[in-house]
Amino acid sequence: MSDSGITDAARAGFDACLADADEEAAVELATGLVASGVSAEDVLLQLVAPAQVRVGKRWESGEWSVAQEHAATHVSRRTVDGIASAAREIARSRAGAGSRGQVLVACSDGEWHILPADILTEVLRLRGFDVRSLGGSVSPHGILSDVHQNGPDVVAVSCTLPWNLPLAYRQIEICRWAGVPVITGGTGFGPGGTWAYTLGADMYAADARGAAETLLRGWPPVLRGESSVQADAVEAYAMLVRQRPGLLEHLTSALRDVCPNLGGRPGPEHGSGTGTGGTGHEEGTGFLGRLLDSLAAAVFVDDERVFTGHLAFVRTYFSARSADSRWLLVMVDALADRLSESPRALDKLSAARRFLVEGDGSHRPG
Repeated sequence: MSDSGITDAARAGFDACLADADEEAAVELATGLVASGVSAEDVLLQLVAPAQVRVGKRWESGEWSVAQEHAATHVSRRTVDGIASAAREIARSRAGAGSRGQVLVACSDGEWHILPADILTEVLRLRGFDVRSLGGSVSPHGILSDVHQNGPDVVAVSCTLPWNLPLAYRQIEICRWAGVPVITGGTGFGPGGTWAYTLGADMYAADARGAAETLLRGWPPVLRGESSVQADAVEAYAMLVRQRPGLLEHLTSALRDVCPNLGGRPGPEHGSGTGTGGTGHEEGTGFLGRLLDSLAAAVFVDDERVFTGHLAFVRTYFSARSADSRWLLVMVDALADRLSESPRALDKLSAARRFLVEGDGSHRPG
């Protein structure tokens, strides 16, 4: 048993509930822990959150299908709701203490991994904050509207996918224009939140507990971040966005010519229904578009790790399914051919080529 009171048996039991998509049993197990005296925060952060990480790993490794991953994620979200409800019942006797402050929680624009934001919302509530949550893929306008109507003390932005960084930048900027500090969290902001600070965020926290403690230590939050995104990086990013349709056509054609056997294989799209781009335009553009989005985001924040990190994930995904991933190098070279007049894009593509060639010789086209 850990210091939190959550046993290995409880963790194994919860994993089994997710595997079976057994919502009732999962909620019963988690709320039973809360009723027995385990803190709701510990149940959220040491039972549900790590289990969801394992769900993602099972999908990435090919052990689970997209449908299994979605079903398990649904159970996790319902479990978070159940834990929150149980915690509120226990805390009724402490009513009247007053709010520590108001926090608005939102996922970055384009971000549909909502569970981390849900967990953050409940942890902050447990710590005494008044929290409003706007859910997944919130537009800058949506955030600004809520800021104007409700006047939060701080906005918390969650991002798990680095290719959404340019969209998160717009959210952070609009909060700064409104004079509201921003705390960020999620793997999409890079190691140690490095890209959050590039975008001008005021704070970064690795997890929900860290976010709560950061806010408690520094309340009230203040504007102190400063964007280091360069004007020519924004221009290069905008060029990639404008050229996206033509680049997708070029990539689809290049992939079909070199690796026709890839047609119809499912790509790592988390249930989007897209493929790796051999047979159908719609199949190919969905997945190949993620390569372009990752390259564009790398150009935007001027860090090749955004792009090479995505390539590493894709390579792992295909390796786990015994699929040929030579096409990754083909795609990088095809993009370099079309983007010869964009020094920033070429810089990131050169780094990607080195990553693919030096990391694994099997990625050389043959």
